[in-house]
Amino acid sequence: MRGVVVAGTASGVGKTVTTLAVCRALEREGYAVQPAKAGPDFIDPSHHAAVVGKPSRSLDPWLEGEDGMRRTYARGEGDICVVEGMMGLYDGDTSTARVAALLDLPVVLVADARAGMQSVAATAYGFRTYADRMGIDADVAGVIASRAHGGRHAEGIRDALPEELPYLGRVPPSDDLEIPERHLGLHLGDEAPLSDEALDAAADGIRADALAEVAREPDWDTEAFEASARVGSARAQTQTATGSDGPTVAVARDEAFCFVYPSTLDRLESLGTVSYFSPVAGDDLPDCDGVYLPGGYPERFAAELASSPTLPALSDRAADGLPVFGECGGLMALSESLTTTDGDAHEMAGILPADVTMRERYQALDHVELRATDGTLTADAGETLRGHEFHYSSADPATDARFAFDVERGTGIDGREGLTEYRTLGTYAHVHPESGAFDRFVSRLAD
Repeated sequence: MRGVVVAGTASGVGKTVTTLAVCRALEREGYAVQPAKAGPDFIDPSHHAAVVGKPSRSLDPWLEGEDGMRRTYARGEGDICVVEGMMGLYDGDTSTARVAALLDLPVVLVADARAGMQSVAATAYGFRTYADRMGIDADVAGVIASRAHGGRHAEGIRDALPEELPYLGRVPPSDDLEIPERHLGLHLGDEAPLSDEALDAAADGIRADALAEVAREPDWDTEAFEASARVGSARAQTQTATGSDGPTVAVARDEAFCFVYPSTLDRLESLGTVSYFSPVAGDDLPDCDGVYLPGGYPERFAAELASSPTLPALSDRAADGLPVFGECGGLMALSESLTTTDGDAHEMAGILPADVTMRERYQALDHVELRATDGTLTADAGETLRGHEFHYSSADPATDARFAFDVERGTGIDGREGLTEYRTLGTYAHVHPESGAFDRFVSRLAD
């Protein structure tokens, strides 16, 4: 599958909208598009999925490892994979430039043209040549001008670009192309989708055929990585000797628990049976061997969760020894209480001995590395897990609270992570299935 990375000169230049316009323009030309996102984000992929109609793959060498990231890419289906970058092209330890280089994909640079013309070309040229200075094999192979008017404005940018940096179009300035924001980022794709009319107008400015020519097949064996992913799934399923269908994992999935990597669901489905339920809707807890509560926005639905019969049922089953794994929002729902920024306290499941309070600014934002102090649901004693944390809440654990991990990088909860009680584990960190965490979780369900 050919691919291209849509990267920005900085955060806030319109990468997400440009990515959506590129996807729409390519689809209108008959290309099957596989969306993806560089980094650990959950929100931008929700917009990709709303436009393209298929899950957007997350590509992060820290979370997945280099080979794991390539396996994730190889699982995609389509003619062209459109990868949205994160922050500016060269920003961060695991930058978009590094992701592009590791995947051997060309970069299409999104430059904000609101207040520039020839200077936009100069900026783009600087980004192309800076790769050599950074020692990163990032191929900036084209430019899209964001928030650029047509006519003389667009022509001035196009004509100023050197031959090796083709002009691949523009996205016009429009209030209809602004996606509202909240804490943690943009609104989700199913909450604030761009209208078809606005997206079509943006796609009109993209030179889809020229962009398709820039996209290329990676110079590594994607078929081999895809085959290794299939073999790994089959081996894990064989090792989980709990019946022909494997164990059943109940996965919370609604507006409060919506931050989950597509690869996680793929992995769980390859290891057993997945049964979805909605705590916000008050669904009964499915008959299952274990429960996974992903991250999301429990603070937005704290009242509904507090009155839901699902959390008391989950509490009873956890006390009986049912394995439960909660990440970030899942940790919050498993706690004693959740207090919103308005000061309203809501009773949660009460499984984990901590009270959680929402704050006005983020409390942690980083890639993390955790070392298991004892064997737990997602790691053996002494093993390390890599993940990502981004949350606006703080947890106040009881003095006798037990933790499963020491934090070697990141914030966690006062330098520790993984509140644990019974066979329940709650972490602020999100992990990717390429870490092996979900394989270990499912294997524990047979214990």
